[in-house]
Amino acid sequence: MIEFHLDSRSGVPTYLQLVQQVRRAVRLGIVRPGDQLPTVKDVVTSLTINPNTVLHAYRQLDLEGVVEGRRGVGTFVAANPPPLPSDELRGLRAALERWVVRARGAGLDEETMAALFGEALQPESASRVA
Repeated sequence: MIEFHLDSRSGVPTYLQLVQQVRRAVRLGIVRPGDQLPTVKDVVTSLTINPNTVLHAYRQLDLEGVVEGRRGVGTFVAANPPPLPSDELRGLRAALERWVVRARGAGLDEETMAALFGEALQPESASRVA
């Protein structure tokens, strides 16, 4: 089952952090079609957030077809599974893991590695910052 974590310093709205974590968990096969997401009550209790925030996230995921809500039962990962990781995806993951080892060896912490990775994903943002 997925366990949500929030980063209050990220600047990303709470509901969107939940949405992104579910998308990632589905994409990586951490949760599979038919798996139940934590109940709204469980998420509210564990994260100390407003129930409407969780409902907003689950509604967004439902609209995207990632999950489906079943009235009175809960929210489940939708039946249309994402494709299983291909050989290329496994190779990319292995290369990324090697990069992380090199980065740690160079003395980078997780926050710096994440910043570098984020910059690589959106190189146009680097020109605005500099």
